[in-house]
Amino acid sequence: MTVPVDLLDPRLHAEQDLRGVWRDLRRDEPVRWQPVDPALGAAVPGFWVVTRHTDVQRALRDTRTFSSQGGNMLATLLKGSDDGAGKMLVVTDGPRHLALRSLLMSGFGPRQLGPVTASIARSTRDLLAELVARGGGDFVAEVAAQVPLRAICELLGVPAADRARVLELTNGAMLGEHTEEASIEVRIARSEIMQYYLRLAARRREAPGSDVISLLVGGTVDGRPVTEEEVLFNCYNLIIGGDETARLSMAGGLLALAEHPAQWRRLLADAALVGPATEEILRWTTPVAHVGRRATVDTELGGQPIAAGDAVTLWCASANFDQEAFEEPDSFALSRDPNRHVTFGFGPHFCLGAQLARAEIQALLSELRAQAESFEVTGPVPRLASNFIRGVAALPMSFTPTRTV
Repeated sequence: MTVPVDLLDPRLHAEQDLRGVWRDLRRDEPVRWQPVDPALGAAVPGFWVVTRHTDVQRALRDTRTFSSQGGNMLATLLKGSDDGAGKMLVVTDGPRHLALRSLLMSGFGPRQLGPVTASIARSTRDLLAELVARGGGDFVAEVAAQVPLRAICELLGVPAADRARVLELTNGAMLGEHTEEASIEVRIARSEIMQYYLRLAARRREAPGSDVISLLVGGTVDGRPVTEEEVLFNCYNLIIGGDETARLSMAGGLLALAEHPAQWRRLLADAALVGPATEEILRWTTPVAHVGRRATVDTELGGQPIAAGDAVTLWCASANFDQEAFEEPDSFALSRDPNRHVTFGFGPHFCLGAQLARAEIQALLSELRAQAESFEVTGPVPRLASNFIRGVAALPMSFTPTRTV
């Protein structure tokens, strides 16, 4: 079977619904080799495309055979290396990954997340109330892009006086994170935000708190202090990871509810659906399209021999719609149970901020039920042109407020 698509092309992911392509691949060629045009100057000749849920889970679980340290996305796999390998959690494996993860996990305990979750609830309530009161606007810019970043500021211990500027810089840095070419403004914003966290880390060394930056600057991994470079890599990773999954799922979830009014009415009538609806939104939106790995030894996956050194891409965007893992996967069903999606990954690299992302989506659903009777899309909904992240860049919506008696 030859699939007439180039999965490297970011425009393809923005312009085409690939569910049919994924379905064909899962059926006919579940572990497929895609060559890379030599003109691209890539360090590898091609990459494996893995589309079945069971194979994606197996590779994610086995970090000895399928390592993240060669890069966890196509861009770095094709480049041949990742600058953060062995320093940043998502591209570190083995005992070092376990030690770094254990250090960071202590910043995601109930005591630390309690105030952050309360902040999420307040931010969501206030931002949505402003949008509903005006009758509508761009939900991405005004709500979905704001709530996760405010939560990350809380988690990293950004002082209240700095947050407006930090939010502005981080929003600017996010704009071009996965585009082919970042504008000068985006590169400047990235540089400024990294410089800010460098200064904040220095302050935390002098006066530590209970935030994640304090944990990093005061922590040790492999018996030595965490370096300044490692602090910055992991701060940036938390900013990116903490923003994208929640932002894209919140926006994609609202769009899905607008497109499936019967499901919205079910949610409106039953608060008990908020939990399972959150999981269905995470599956349906799958903000991270693929996860990259490199084979460390000769092996096989799905019956296909894979050579040591081969680049392997695990397509969560396909696995979350695998008919072998989900009943009627192309249906948006808020009460879906079981729902074994791989939106947060699986195994040793399971997303550190999963609980936070769930809290953000649940807060949105709860506030929608409280504040809005109905809503609808009022304009074009452009999708992100990226082969790594999936979602909408803008979501113009109108809202009908809940009637008061």
